[in-house]
Order: sequence, then structure tokens, then C-alpha cells
Amino acid sequence: MSELSVNHLLGIKYINENDINLIFETADHFKEVINRPIKKVPSLRDITIANIFFENSTRTKLSFELAQKRLSADVISFSAAQSSVKKGETLIDTVNNILSMKVDMVVMRHSNPGAAYFLSKNVKASIVNAGDGAHEHPTQALLDSYSIREKLGDVAGKKVVIVGDILHSRVALSNIYALQMQGAQVKVCGPKTLIPRYIESLGVTVESDLRKALEWCDVANMLRVQNERMDVNFFPSTREYAQQYGVDKTLLDSLNKEIVIMHPGPINRGVEITSDVADSQQSVILNQVENGVAIRMAVIYLLASKIQ
Repeated sequence: MSELSVNHLLGIKYINENDINLIFETADHFKEVINRPIKKVPSLRDITIANIFFENSTRTKLSFELAQKRLSADVISFSAAQSSVKKGETLIDTVNNILSMKVDMVVMRHSNPGAAYFLSKNVKASIVNAGDGAHEHPTQALLDSYSIREKLGDVAGKKVVIVGDILHSRVALSNIYALQMQGAQVKVCGPKTLIPRYIESLGVTVESDLRKALEWCDVANMLRVQNERMDVNFFPSTREYAQQYGVDKTLLDSLNKEIVIMHPGPINRGVEITSDVADSQQSVILNQVENGVAIRMAVIYLLASKIQ
């Protein structure tokens, strides 16, 4: 069996196209598993995984836990809000204390960019990055590409526009890396204040007009505005943002073709997309959530198979 080129999943920029293909092939198998009447396989019966979340999460945390339980791993979950971190314990001490209980793998979300990379260099466990600040969110980018592949047959040659708060988004950066690695063209679209200054150096183009961006693309990935990461106002009002960069059914139906609508969640309905767009035939938002479990099963399974 082929194996991943890495011992951790820290970000898309640390893996290659062969890794992505292997993850997708493995996810195909697990997607079939999770649609059976008995949704479990005994693959990781002797592996213990700790989920350590220093930031709020619903979908990602549930998705990882479900993926681990579907693989029969032993799971412990830890939420920083109720932990000794609040008493001044360092990240490495926290994780080493958890590892001394004989944990094999750590899935971590942290508000500091590079936290997962730092951890991988300082503790003896396989690390999966479940989001580090505004840096990367690799499993989200993988499930997004996997959902495009499922809907359109292939990612190569497709035109994908990422719309919204690119500046604060870890989903955008991981998606740019993953989509380009697979041969897609990527544009970003949003208010100038929410587009990072040197983003063209990543090989993406910037479009400020939403209609032009939608006319160009095959897939639109709609990001929410991350108010929790903003310390100043980046645009005048939510209403004005929704008027300029929100997609409603009228706009969608007026395009000269059908495009695929994606969203990493949580959705702010009525801001970046209206309810009738989120719930339309063109939306693959709930498919993304289902695929998230299969992708995370694949990642955990492939990393666990490298643990000695």
C-alpha cells in the first residue's frame, strides 16, 4: 500500500499531489463505509487520539470525533476553555501531559498561526492541524477539493473563485494551495480591505466585481466575514457588504451558466449567501460536511499507519 510522504498533516503546503490523491482514494473507500448500515471499521482499535481545541468549533470537532469513532479509535477530547491552560500552563506542557497518558495522535485547533508546526517539532506524536489562526486548515481544503471532484469529475482545469474575507481566512490559504496543486485556476474576490496585500504572489488573481467573478468561475466558495478576528471595521456595514459581495438567488439565476456554490460553514445567512442559495440545487454545502468525515477518516487512517 502507498503511504503519505509526511508524518503529520500541518498544512497543504507540506504535502504533495500524490498525498492528495492517496487521501482521496482512501476517502472513496471510507465514504462507502459510512453509508453502510454498520458504519464502523476496526482499523484503529489500538490507537488513542486526543482532540485539543483552543478555539471554538462545531463542525470540525464533531467531524474529527465521528471520523475517529468510525475507525474504532479511542478518543479523548479537551476544550481549552475549561482547562489548566487558563491557569498559565504552556502548550507543550499541556500536550506532554496528555501524551504521558499514552496518546498516539493529536488533532489541534489553535488561534496562533504555526502552533501545529511548533508542536510537531516539540512532542512525540502525530499532529493533525484542525486550524491554526488565520494560517491553514488543511482538512477543510481537502474536503472542498474532494467535493469539487465528486460534483464536477475533476479539479484540474476548473475555475474556482473564493469570495469574502480572504485576509482572516485559513480556509482560503489552504484552498489556494490545494487547488493550484491539482491544476485549478484560482481567483479571490472581496472588498479591498479584506484582500491580503501580496496575494498575487501566490499565483491567484484578484477580482473586485462579484458578478464578473461569478461569470468566470465554475465553483464559488463563499467565506463568512470573521468578525471575531477583526479589531477594526474593514467595511462600512454588514448590509453594504451583503449588497456588494453577497450572493442571492436573483444573482445566481441571472448568470449565463450553472455554478457550484460551496461554503465551509458556519453560514451567516443573508450576509455572504441568502437561504435560498444555501439550500438550492447548486449548493454542495451539506455534501461538504458528509465528505469531511470521509476525508478526516482517510487522513487519520493514513497517518496512523505510519506510527511505529
